[in-house]
Amino acid sequence: MIKNSYIYDGNVIHKRFKPKVHFFKYKVFSLLIDLSELELLDKSLKIFSYNKFNIMSFYNRDHGARDGSSIRGWVIDNLKRNNVDTKNIQIKLLCYPRIFGYVFNPLSVFYIYDNNSNLISVMYEVKNTFGEQHTYIFKTDIDQNLIQHMCKKKFHVSPFIEMDCIYFFRLLKPGKKISVIIDQNDKEGKILYASQDGVRSEMTNANFIKSYLKHPLMTFKIILAIHFEAFKLWKKGIKFIKKTLKIKNNITIEN
Repeated sequence: MIKNSYIYDGNVIHKRFKPKVHFFKYKVFSLLIDLSELELLDKSLKIFSYNKFNIMSFYNRDHGARDGSSIRGWVIDNLKRNNVDTKNIQIKLLCYPRIFGYVFNPLSVFYIYDNNSNLISVMYEVKNTFGEQHTYIFKTDIDQNLIQHMCKKKFHVSPFIEMDCIYFFRLLKPGKKISVIIDQNDKEGKILYASQDGVRSEMTNANFIKSYLKHPLMTFKIILAIHFEAFKLWKKGIKFIKKTLKIKNNITIEN
């Protein structure tokens, strides 16, 4: 029986404040996957597969080291670098599934719990459309419902936002609802507000089919929306910032 993995139906919102106001919102569904249940999900869900093609699927190479190796092993190795106790931990990953073999996850979030179900660390895995990835790793010393983190931006994502920015992450511990908010500020104030929310449902065959039918080409829509919104920003005359560094998969330990 699937106990710790869920589907979340909700919305993604982006609002830009300067130099021109820009707003968009679209409906999505996400999966919160307990990594220890991946084999169970593969056996229990007809339209979902693990490391195999299906209507919806999850591949190890989409996250972590991006080489197909164990995601759990990658998480544990990086937690140890941050002096986090990894004994008997539970790892959950909030992400989009592949749909017909395609996915793009602008942001995936790892929630790491100790053996008493206390949230002890969060990893924000950020990707850009160049196939690159940067993961910001934070300890969470106080177990509470609202989690807040702040760090300097270290990875080129949007070609319309400078690198000299600060990220403010706010998220709710996953429960009946989920919420992830990122404010991006420069020296003069807020540039961008981005959020993802969702309402939980059980990970069953019926709910998987329902989510798919509501969003049959969601992962394709996400990448198309990114480029369409970028075109509109360009049309508004917002400065294009060229990417100068080439990276593949960087990690920073934040405190």
